Amino acid sequence: MPPAPDEDAVPWLDDDELADWRALMALVAALPSALDAQLKRDAGINGFEYHVLAALSEAPDRTLRLSDLAELSRGSLSRLSHAVTRLERSGWITRSRCSGDGPARVEARLTDAGWDKIRATAPGHVREARRLVVDVLAPAELRSLGAAARRVATAAGADPERPGIEHGPSC
Repeated sequence: MPPAPDEDAVPWLDDDELADWRALMALVAALPSALDAQLKRDAGINGFEYHVLAALSEAPDRTLRLSDLAELSRGSLSRLSHAVTRLERSGWITRSRCSGDGPARVEARLTDAGWDKIRATAPGHVREARRLVVDVLAPAELRSLGAAARRVATAAGADPERPGIEHGPSC
């Protein structure tokens, strides 16, 4: 059995750090749930599906390879595949296989109905983001929160400054 860690070597949080950490964990747990609830209530989709539709809406020709779409939506290919199946059944996305050099690739394309869905859904989502975050903070607080979020996201391995995937033709 390995020895117990040296209790003195652990950089325990002081009371103020612990209070801030707990507030951050409450935010990380509550905000996605609140945004997801609004999307489900008002648009019948979840937050992950919204991000898939939004990423496609911003892509050239409204089309992305599934591997790029998974990265943009911060989901696994398996999770993305399930979401794309649901969105495809609703008529908002089409999926097609294309072959080129190397293994066949699959791409997703936002349909006109999907474009209409994201355009109809975005205003309510933006209002909820404003209600929950933007409008409860002073402008300087929002800038500070954004700066802190970028540093933490970077430390966790995300690239918060990367607005999209640079890619050539879809397939």
